[in-house]
Amino acid sequence: MIQRSGAGPLRRLVLLRHAKAAWPLDVADHERPLAPRGRRDAPAAGRALAAADLLPDLALCSTALRARRTWDLAAAEWGTPPPVRHDRRLYAAGPSGLLTVVHEVPAEVETLLLIGHNPGLEELVLALAADGLDDTLEQVRTKFPTSAIAVLSWHGTAWRSLAPRTALLTSVTVPRGARK
Repeated sequence: MIQRSGAGPLRRLVLLRHAKAAWPLDVADHERPLAPRGRRDAPAAGRALAAADLLPDLALCSTALRARRTWDLAAAEWGTPPPVRHDRRLYAAGPSGLLTVVHEVPAEVETLLLIGHNPGLEELVLALAADGLDDTLEQVRTKFPTSAIAVLSWHGTAWRSLAPRTALLTSVTVPRGARK
């Protein structure tokens, strides 16, 4: 059962795992680029977000190169991308660290996009969701692959009131770009 975090507008936290990254030799993890599949999938993620009417008011993005490039390619699919904040704390963060950053988001933001990494994103989804539509929770428990998008909905007056088991996992999608 979902524990209501208080009255307020419907808010959506959209979590996007970065697209598939390459593993070049002698490159630090933080600087890993997108693989060819990642360069195809990131724009597909942007199109999927637009098609689902999930364009954010604000995006928070890890500073890792693969996350920044995922943001760049996804946002290029939209007419006017929202503001983005690159935050190093999102790199390799666990669910509590991710939630700390989310709690700092201004109250006027109703749809927030968080672009980051596993296992933190997957663990955050599972911590925040008290329930899920259809088999969404099982999908995340099974696998939250690169380019996966999870949408959590909840009511609250401020992001700082988002807490474990207060959200509903409404959708999980894994957009893939076509090979050329």
